Amino acid sequence: MEEMRVRLELVGSSDRLSFLPYLVMADESESVVKEYIAEGQMLAIVVGDDSVAGVALFVEESKGVIELKNIALDPEFRGRGLGKRVIDIAFEVFKRQGFRKMIVGTANSSIANLSFYQKAGFRMVEIRKDFFLKYPEPIFEDGIQAVDMVMFERVLDEL
Repeated sequence: MEEMRVRLELVGSSDRLSFLPYLVMADESESVVKEYIAEGQMLAIVVGDDSVAGVALFVEESKGVIELKNIALDPEFRGRGLGKRVIDIAFEVFKRQGFRKMIVGTANSSIANLSFYQKAGFRMVEIRKDFFLKYPEPIFEDGIQAVDMVMFERVLDEL
């Protein structure tokens, strides 16, 4: 299979809500997504000849630390290595912006995400207990309730 061209394009503040359907693919609570949709740098994932395949939202967590708050790909683009390529591009972008570390969190129940982030070079660093219990509705994946947030980090200086 031929490798798809991919680029990240900054999304303006007036266009962010149009990406809400993507963001709720990765964070099931629309009300929670709406709390952070205006923050940070939102990047559209554009493939081939200008097809939008998804979105990634990055928020400055602290000095030198950028958080991948949300990343979502349209189902038709999944399983093709695109997410990993987006992460690799983002590592370079944020390293150039002076960030030293990227963090990301996912639910204890998100088995595919736990695997994906480790394959993308992240290491587990923290468990935020009961994080998902504050969500308006319980979330279940693969028969497991999302209760805790598993935090990962990748040091960008090592690139």
